[in-house]
Amino acid sequence: MAAQETKARILAAAFQEFADHGVAGARVDRIAKNAACNKNLIYVYFDSKENLFATVLDHHLADAYAGLEFTPQNLPDLARRVFDYAQANPDVYRLLAWATLERTAARPPAREREHDRKLPLIREQQDAGAVAGTVPPELILMAVMALATAWSPAFPFGATANPDTELETAAIREAVGAMVERIVRPER
Repeated sequence: MAAQETKARILAAAFQEFADHGVAGARVDRIAKNAACNKNLIYVYFDSKENLFATVLDHHLADAYAGLEFTPQNLPDLARRVFDYAQANPDVYRLLAWATLERTAARPPAREREHDRKLPLIREQQDAGAVAGTVPPELILMAVMALATAWSPAFPFGATANPDTELETAAIREAVGAMVERIVRPER
């Protein structure tokens, strides 16, 4: 049981370290200190800093996928729920941003599986006439995710600190859903 507790502490400390500094800027010494463990244990359990990063990212993405049921029949609602998740979990999106920018860690298998699983479900909705069939499913999924996460504090065009231009979160959420609705609405 002590090994599992130590791994859990390492993963928690690594999550914050990687969210704050990315893979290149993260320091195993800080992770070990914050996890209250020996630095060598990190290498025993995870082999490398990059593997630790991939494990942390995969774990948090799996939690996101489990908590965000994919609803291809209602993509605007999905966009709103992803928006809510991004607002509540900006560090998860910072991890994704670091993974994309640094390209030093392997792409998490859960991310690939989820992406590949969703595309035929969108295609089914297109074939049924419920979603615009003129846009490839890959672009629809990208548009939903990009719009839903763009206002996350983790992204440069997201939340603003300027009170004169700050929009209400609820208004942004509804606008995101409306934009997705316009993208996916079939032509009649």
